[in-house]
Amino acid sequence: MGDYTKEAILQMAEEEDVEFIRLQFTDMFGTLKNIAIPYSKLEKAMDNQCVIDASSIEGFIRNEEADMYLYPDLSTFTILPWRPQQGKVARFICDIYKEDGTPYQESPRYILKKVIQKAKEKGYTLMVDPECEFFLFHTDDNGMPTTKTHEKAGYMDLSPIDLGENARRDMVLTLEEMGYDIESSHHEIAPGQHEIDFEYSGTMETADKIVTFKTAVRTIAKRHGLHATFMPKPRAGVNGSGMHVNMMLMKDGKNIFTDKSDELGLSKEAYAFMAGILNHIKGMTAICNPLVNSYKRLAPGFEAPSEITWSSRQRTALIRVPYRKEEGTHLELRSPDASSNPYLVLALCLAAGIDGIEKNMQAPLELKRSIRKLTKQEKEELGIDSLPENLSEALKEFKEDSLVQEVLGQNFSKCYLKAKKEEWLNYMEQVSEWEIEQYLYRV
Repeated sequence: MGDYTKEAILQMAEEEDVEFIRLQFTDMFGTLKNIAIPYSKLEKAMDNQCVIDASSIEGFIRNEEADMYLYPDLSTFTILPWRPQQGKVARFICDIYKEDGTPYQESPRYILKKVIQKAKEKGYTLMVDPECEFFLFHTDDNGMPTTKTHEKAGYMDLSPIDLGENARRDMVLTLEEMGYDIESSHHEIAPGQHEIDFEYSGTMETADKIVTFKTAVRTIAKRHGLHATFMPKPRAGVNGSGMHVNMMLMKDGKNIFTDKSDELGLSKEAYAFMAGILNHIKGMTAICNPLVNSYKRLAPGFEAPSEITWSSRQRTALIRVPYRKEEGTHLELRSPDASSNPYLVLALCLAAGIDGIEKNMQAPLELKRSIRKLTKQEKEELGIDSLPENLSEALKEFKEDSLVQEVLGQNFSKCYLKAKKEEWLNYMEQVSEWEIEQYLYRV
């Protein structure tokens, strides 16, 4: 992300032959929306004069006051590399404002901005490194996505077994052209599954990058005749796709998660931050795992976490403490998936962690044994609780967590809860092929 002035953007757009500019924002669920304007209206857009009718967008008010103003964040100006080289297309990510010049409170980006500002007032800055997983599948003769892949590659395999290597390489090159600092990319555990990791950046910058990343990955995949999906569990019997969130909390330019005298290299602030997330994770889950399908990924038996634990040894823990990395000490929250709205996920992670620090919360004992080898009785004796098993359970926890409600706001929470309850009820009305196979001939 650049530190641009209006004049610099106008000059850049002219020199690069930019003809269209996309003014982008997300709805309640993190779906990227936009309007496109010609170059002649660029100055008007940067003067915050572009209006949208938000009445039909999820999570926005639906009444006569539905007109909203797009305020482009100049630092997000990017020329999209996959668009034409003559008559190029650029984009801004925008904040949403009401007609009276006040921010729209239910905008996901504004919700995150408020949490960042509160943390900043207390001296804290959160640095984030997401690990975004996705599947590459074939399309059918009509160009529609399938769940088929011809490859048999596994974790960190390479070509010729990894048939998606060329597509993944082009994704990385495209992202770097857009200013991303890519740490690594590799094939994941399941056939057709891939991962691209960013370097650490600020909370808002990371959220902006994630929504753009998903669009870039899908676009490049389509060029290769493939479909990229961030659906958490598109195929049964294999690992699902997550969006692990690696976090470092900074104060006065230093990572305050680090304490070299601790066995794991963690400070008391790190333990308290972790305890805050563990304390609120049930209420956060409806945001971190927002789909009916999300809970298929979190089902026991695969690498995704299903219990509320932390560990420096067990990769199936909810929060993992990677090996001691001196000033790079960080916490990895492993439950979120990329179907979530990154603005809301990061807002809740930061707010819950700081709540833990301010209340001096104590983290539970570290999980040192494989959770898969513990009996139900042993889990109860160790005080190990579980994540919600489905979207309905998650929505109940969401409603009861006062911190989650405070961060998101009453109106947003009410609207989100209503939409997700409808999704759950629609799902419950369906009869699956599995049910037909299991019961039609036996009952």
